[in-house]
Amino acid sequence: MNLTILGCHSATPTASAHPTAQVLEMKGHLFLIDCGEGTQVQLRRYKVKFSRIKHIFISHLHGDHFFGLPGLISTFLLLGREAELHVYGPKGIKEAILLLLKLGKTYTNYPLYFHELEETSPQIIFEDDKVSVETIPLDHRVYTNGFLFKEKPDDRKLNVEAARKLNIDLSYYNKIKQGFDVENKAGKLIPNKEITFDPPQPKSYAFCSDTAYNPEMVPQIENATVLYHESTFLEEHHHLCDKTKHSTAKEAGVIARKAKVGTLILGHYSGRYDNLELFRKEAQEVFENVELAEDGRMFSF
Repeated sequence: MNLTILGCHSATPTASAHPTAQVLEMKGHLFLIDCGEGTQVQLRRYKVKFSRIKHIFISHLHGDHFFGLPGLISTFLLLGREAELHVYGPKGIKEAILLLLKLGKTYTNYPLYFHELEETSPQIIFEDDKVSVETIPLDHRVYTNGFLFKEKPDDRKLNVEAARKLNIDLSYYNKIKQGFDVENKAGKLIPNKEITFDPPQPKSYAFCSDTAYNPEMVPQIENATVLYHESTFLEEHHHLCDKTKHSTAKEAGVIARKAKVGTLILGHYSGRYDNLELFRKEAQEVFENVELAEDGRMFSF
């Protein structure tokens, strides 16, 4: 599981501070999460292959999270894209994007599908045999979802040496990897655990931006491998959280601690701060394993 931060700052973009967008690589998928202004430039800068992006997840309809989407869709057209593209986002995103394309007399020559969201409880919005993606209802000024990406368990790993010693026929090997007990050539039933290794623990990634402090999400994201949680403010500006429906770094740390996640990544910093290490310091008052999102930073888990 690999994560590339394309942008992690709030509100107005600058030459060195890009709004929210990130790419998650999981089980062969390349998911684009949010698409603030300049996302396609950042994709090129960090050498992300446009053709691999087939699913885009938009958390909410504030400009710093989706204003880059019309341009990216248009660029796919100019590049001769043929593969279908799926966009998941709040109700209204289809109208917003298609109106811009219509006014510019721009029409995609590839299949473009919108999956509009309006439920206020967690919903599975994408699933195949390798991963699932579900919404995480958040508390912001407009309808907003985070997203929980979860790997599905791999097949068990065959212990070939043990299978040979126990005289098991080759024709049973695939069944063994699927978790079944099998008979050996002498007719003895061999327990699966004696001839397999445990597969790697499935990984999960919880993306939560933007939101006020929202402990209701904790049961859903419990034990996530990684949590990305917005941290717009430091505690000295906590009074701004109620008005803006954002969180502090310390509040993000509390969520991470309550959910027992593996790693907390902070992001969506307000432009009023020059020293991002202060965010790590405050979050570590309540949760130890804290990383800072930075434009262009890549994480591997």
